[in-house]
Amino acid sequence: MSLKKHHFLPLIALASISLAGATIGLASEPAANAVAANTRDDTASLSAVAQLGRKLFYDPSLSGGGQMSCATCHDPANHYAPANDRAVQLGGPHFDQPGIRAVPSLAYKMSTPSFSVGAESAADEAAEAAPMTEASGVALANTPATVAGPLTAQAVVKANSNAPDLVPQGGMFWDGRVDSLEEQALQPMISPFEMANADAAAVYAELKQGYGKDIGALFGNNVLNDQDMTIAEAGFALARYQIEEPSFHPYSSKYDYYLRGKAMLSDAEMRGLKLFDDPNKGNCASCHLDKMTGDGQMPNFTDFEFEALGAPRNPDIPANADAHYYDTGICGPLRNDTYSAQPQNCGLFKTPTLRNVASRHVFFHNGVYRSLEDVTRFYVKRDTNPDEIYPKDAGGKAQKYNDLPAQYQANIDVIDAPMNRKLGDAPALNDTEIADVVAFLKTLTDGYDPAKDGVKAAK
Repeated sequence: MSLKKHHFLPLIALASISLAGATIGLASEPAANAVAANTRDDTASLSAVAQLGRKLFYDPSLSGGGQMSCATCHDPANHYAPANDRAVQLGGPHFDQPGIRAVPSLAYKMSTPSFSVGAESAADEAAEAAPMTEASGVALANTPATVAGPLTAQAVVKANSNAPDLVPQGGMFWDGRVDSLEEQALQPMISPFEMANADAAAVYAELKQGYGKDIGALFGNNVLNDQDMTIAEAGFALARYQIEEPSFHPYSSKYDYYLRGKAMLSDAEMRGLKLFDDPNKGNCASCHLDKMTGDGQMPNFTDFEFEALGAPRNPDIPANADAHYYDTGICGPLRNDTYSAQPQNCGLFKTPTLRNVASRHVFFHNGVYRSLEDVTRFYVKRDTNPDEIYPKDAGGKAQKYNDLPAQYQANIDVIDAPMNRKLGDAPALNDTEIADVVAFLKTLTDGYDPAKDGVKAAK
């Protein structure tokens, strides 16, 4: 059963609720471990709706088995990504059902545009500020950020933008199958391998029982008489929490300090940045945009576009034990619409942000790699040295692109550097350069403390 969308409260009404200083009762306290990880007194800065969203975010009673909350996988102590090193997370009624994809972080999701296929840039999409994008926080993200200090970066966006190309972009999840934070927040509640509620009616019953008083006070008691509206308002509250809570998008990494002219990069970090930007070397910035925009917004390290990379199959995912099973991104198994039926979209996954990437334990949609060195090595050796990347068949030949059916392998990017090289060519980066790129990636972790870095440098 699907969860339906409906019209949310106009933002002006939301603002009125917030400005009135409305309070909500504690229908259910957050899990103790989650509270410990989120102890700072920041609730005063949240609107009443966002405070409700905070309680929902940490409440395991909203899962079918009563053991799993949003924070279980999206750990605030690890930048809202899993804290463990499992390729896929466990869920379900008994907390023993494996998922099929690595869990993305929820940090920096508020600026994600709705899913579309076209040449329009993410910035253009965000600027439209349609009602749904307003509710998703896109308009908020589009608000110019306050930037202190002189800028040391150029206001450049994408290095090799090819406007005539029609490419999928935006949307939530690895396959972009929903458009808003509201929908993203609610889908895991009825996933059998996540929060595992039986259906939308079960979610509705739990919300009425635990949060009926709060929802009625904020949105009107009539909302409680409608299943779809009650669920949608809960999703709205979860989205507002993710938008208003600063820790979801702090922009406090060393690189942010560097862009603001408040920190210096080390020699290795600076070399890594140059390789990251160099279109003939790492070329990472062609998708993971790393420059401030002209209006002062900090980079999100993604262009929100989709790409087929041909990452190796991960045998650690239980679903992959079936040799006939394939995760084809937009084409399924979790997406079923017009776009999923188009062969040119098969194998494409959304480009994730690289913010906090050094705190991740697994990488790519299937969690096949566990170190940034291995990830970077994949990009530069995938086609030059495939025997170092893929398993070999009985004849000793590398099984290239072994996690995508042969009929879709033409979708894999073999044009853009560093994946444009051929068998036997020199990789675009050597081991020393890979180490420099990784050094730069480690500057993207939020929570940088210049004072500590200064002491370390002095020693």
